[in-house]
Amino acid sequence: MLTDLEKKVIASIQGDIPIVARPYQVLAEEIGIPEETFIETLQNLTEQGVIRRFGATLRHQKSGFQANAMTAWQVEEDRIEAVGRIMASFRAVSHCYRRDPADGWPYNLYTMIHGKNEKDCRNTARKMSEKSGVPTYQLLFSRRELKKISMTYFSDAI
Repeated sequence: MLTDLEKKVIASIQGDIPIVARPYQVLAEEIGIPEETFIETLQNLTEQGVIRRFGATLRHQKSGFQANAMTAWQVEEDRIEAVGRIMASFRAVSHCYRRDPADGWPYNLYTMIHGKNEKDCRNTARKMSEKSGVPTYQLLFSRRELKKISMTYFSDAI
């Protein structure tokens, strides 16, 4: 079971993190605890496996990117790790992950490529293909954003 303090800390990191030199200090003040306690609580929750991942969401339209393409790659399973590292090294890539292929859909590595336009995304994918030696891929361009929110836990804790 989580303590009330742990629930408050989890609830406080679910929204936008302040873009300041010490964001945890701001969040800690909002829930009325010292920054040290806030950070220790986050570290403990991570060590316990309660928090497994802490990520940021790129709002690509606000950052100057007008196009993005989820790119599905067909990679030999024994090359997934090496190819994944190559793909993830591209600046235009915000996500890179492995998934199991499905019947009729042989792709097992996915990258989200961002660009100023679709041509940029296509050029980046071509360069990624050349650098990784993976010739088989599909670009799936986003046409409209229907939903983009994070999970919310303990919304009533703060």
